[in-house]
Amino acid sequence: MSTDRKVAIVTGASQGIGAGLVTAFRNRDYRVIATSRSIQQTGDPDIVAVRGDIGDPETAEAVTREAISRFGRIDTLVNNAGIFIAKPFTEYTAEDFESKIATNLAGFFYITQRVAAEMLKQGSGHIVSITTSLVDQATSSVPTVLANLTKGGINSATKALAIEYATKGIRVNAVAPGIIKTPMHSPQAHEFLAALHPMKQMGEIKDIVDAIMFLDSAGFVTGEILHVDGGQSAGR
Repeated sequence: MSTDRKVAIVTGASQGIGAGLVTAFRNRDYRVIATSRSIQQTGDPDIVAVRGDIGDPETAEAVTREAISRFGRIDTLVNNAGIFIAKPFTEYTAEDFESKIATNLAGFFYITQRVAAEMLKQGSGHIVSITTSLVDQATSSVPTVLANLTKGGINSATKALAIEYATKGIRVNAVAPGIIKTPMHSPQAHEFLAALHPMKQMGEIKDIVDAIMFLDSAGFVTGEILHVDGGQSAGR
């Protein structure tokens, strides 16, 4: 087994930003482990699909095991999987809370912990997570407390891990998007969502993919929360 080529893990990889990242990494000749609940195998021998719930530690174990057994290394982890539930605070249910914690926080914790252990053995690696610009600038137009609670925690963990691993060859960053034009948002909502950004437009999947690929090649950048949000984080 050749271990010369770099390897990336992408969570939430079946559509939207995740699918765009799989393509971008393959265009850079990375091998890719792609995971989501509904992921399908492709005809590309350099893409391994692992189906499962990222909030389940067994999925994290399977993804990491596949990366090492198939390709012998892990260079980049992109924590892309996440769910967004916009409700007034008092209308959130216990099920809403549990699903957000499972996907957004447990889905970050389990896979990041296992991948970091492999990166420590290698003495190198890059972990990048997708959070949200709403952590820095809440808006009265969309109530988002559970997003702030979970993704804000990942922003803070990103900085903590960046410092913990700063001398160990592992960089840790995050991208904080505004509202991106993905299958998550119906076309009927696009005009309203575009208006929430100072630039008066939604972001494109390519905007987030390009930001992650930049961070992946920026060897002196760690602990960064890169906002790709049409000006949302700057103010209203």
